Amino acid sequence: MKTALTIAGSDSSGGAGIQADIKTMITNGVYAMSAITALTAQNTTGVTGIMEVTPEFLGKQIDSIFTDIFPDAVKIGMVSSADLIRKIAEKLKEYQAKNIVVDPVMVATSGSRLISDEAVETLKTDLMPLAALITPNIPEAEVLADMQIKTEEDMIQAAEKISQSYGCAVLVKGGHKVNDANDLLYQNGTDQWFKGKRIDNPNTHGTGCTLSSAIASNLAKGYSLEESVERAKDYISGALEAMLDLGKGSGPMNHGFEIAGKGRFV
Repeated sequence: MKTALTIAGSDSSGGAGIQADIKTMITNGVYAMSAITALTAQNTTGVTGIMEVTPEFLGKQIDSIFTDIFPDAVKIGMVSSADLIRKIAEKLKEYQAKNIVVDPVMVATSGSRLISDEAVETLKTDLMPLAALITPNIPEAEVLADMQIKTEEDMIQAAEKISQSYGCAVLVKGGHKVNDANDLLYQNGTDQWFKGKRIDNPNTHGTGCTLSSAIASNLAKGYSLEESVERAKDYISGALEAMLDLGKGSGPMNHGFEIAGKGRFV
């Protein structure tokens, strides 16, 4: 069985972060492992507390995984401090990790910055050059490319700038009123659009975490980057179409939609 590691924060409500990553990896057919960067107290209405682990302890988690069950792919989610980012980069280089997917969680859907300027710069200099793929949304791509994105042409220009800066493939995710549900993959000087279904579901908590984890899972199984993106987008569509409705805010998707109702584990 192929394996994947998620390095991210814990979401106590289960819709995003480590919990969403593990659910996604399992349902996409790989064995999931985790290194937790922070604990959060959160639910569908917001975050009320964050407690980071130390860089030393994060390093020990990563050591324990790579020295025993070497992951076939690594997904990295939100890491809020420069010291933690440096530790992750140090360990990934030490173990020569492969199929690294970085979801550069920097900007909330509301437009609020989630990590410090120092952490953003460390992400750029230390971690992103190690990635096989980076998956920014529109606001994050604007930060990384240092430009505004208003049109499809802007998405292509931003993806090209990011790819050239960090030497990796880039998936600029649509939405944020630009090409909703359509994503742009840019690699090796070429761009490719992946059309998505527009699904009228307000419960979208954790979609970014889920997409990047699904891509990493498929890379772990040996699919090409293009195939991995296509399969991940199909998975996201199914999870949204299941119309799970939990919580008082923007709720989670049904990560287990393919096995729900079959009674296999009931």
